[in-house]
Amino acid sequence: MSRQTASACPTREEAGYALATGGALKAEWMDAYAHVPREAFLPDTMWPFDMSTGRTVHVSRTEGAEAWRGYANADVPIVTQWDDGAHEGREPGHMPTSSASMPSVVLRMLDALTVDDYCRVLEIGTGTGWNAALLAHKVGEGNVVSVEVDEAVALRARRTLDHFFGAPVEVIHGDGSADAPGRGTFDRVIATCGVRRLPYAWVEQTRPGGIIVAPWGTDFTNADGIVRLRVDKSGESASGRFTGPVEFMKLRAHRTAPIDHEAYASQLTDVTPTMEPADAARALSGADRFSALTFALGLRVPDCTYVAAAKRGGAQPHWFYCRSDRSWACALVADGAAGARVWQQGARRLWDEVTAAYGWWVGAGRPGWSRFGLSVSGAGERVWVDGG
Repeated sequence: MSRQTASACPTREEAGYALATGGALKAEWMDAYAHVPREAFLPDTMWPFDMSTGRTVHVSRTEGAEAWRGYANADVPIVTQWDDGAHEGREPGHMPTSSASMPSVVLRMLDALTVDDYCRVLEIGTGTGWNAALLAHKVGEGNVVSVEVDEAVALRARRTLDHFFGAPVEVIHGDGSADAPGRGTFDRVIATCGVRRLPYAWVEQTRPGGIIVAPWGTDFTNADGIVRLRVDKSGESASGRFTGPVEFMKLRAHRTAPIDHEAYASQLTDVTPTMEPADAARALSGADRFSALTFALGLRVPDCTYVAAAKRGGAQPHWFYCRSDRSWACALVADGAAGARVWQQGARRLWDEVTAAYGWWVGAGRPGWSRFGLSVSGAGERVWVDGG
């Protein structure tokens, strides 16, 4: 890390001021933020995302305490484990598997949870333990139960929480998708890992009228939307709206394998392209990865993963891969062209599905995140728009 980048990192006071003025740190959480420093829960070696360079970097408290502390204070995500603990060395591993989320994201999710003093809270995904510690400061150490699937991560978080509070915050090593057996019902449930379907066990372990906050998404991209659900009076279902986009590491049971491009499109030259309307592809070219458009397309084109390839020579390929068979599509959009060149192969005509989904989104008035909602019951789940 350069001296210039290190000196640009904020102090903890400066970071707190920026979070407050930016709307992430609300009055209800200021005391917890002031008394529970993020750095107390971070390991000596970590890999923060450097916003100035757009890269994940390695920092060590023993090698550069100033840089380490600067990143600990900054509003950036920090990887604390790669490859389920099998990684060694300074360079980033293949897949991040545990992290400390951006403080602004942590605080916005806690605000959505609307905890009262002495609420019982179940957290899915302990990670470093900082989120659990903020909750424990707010509602009391004995009112927080956290579940962590990785045994080594759970052990470290448990030790850190015990040292910080001098009293136990219960950390369970187990599969969070199966709730917390034997712990009764909770007033609030919060997940710090992304899900592709919300486990009904979380609804069952939340009291009637209780709140569930979780990152929920589709296979279309790695992005999630934060959904805030309220359990109904019967305790048998929950419903609520999405509040905005995020991106979380996925619940281990919901991870998907990386796309093997060659396994799909190795015979690209054997497929005759057609010229098709380019509206959907141009919209995707102009959308970022947190767009409500890609969320909507993922809802309407299930079991499909979208990859935007780099633009070259004034043309950008958009790839679509079916997760349940080897169907695929590619739409190539060139600057100034009236249409898109489209290749499709397989049982599903994925580009036709994407085009239809885009037409639905436009016809619905291009709904943003706040117009989408989720309902969950024992019979399954349903995403809706405008309460419909």
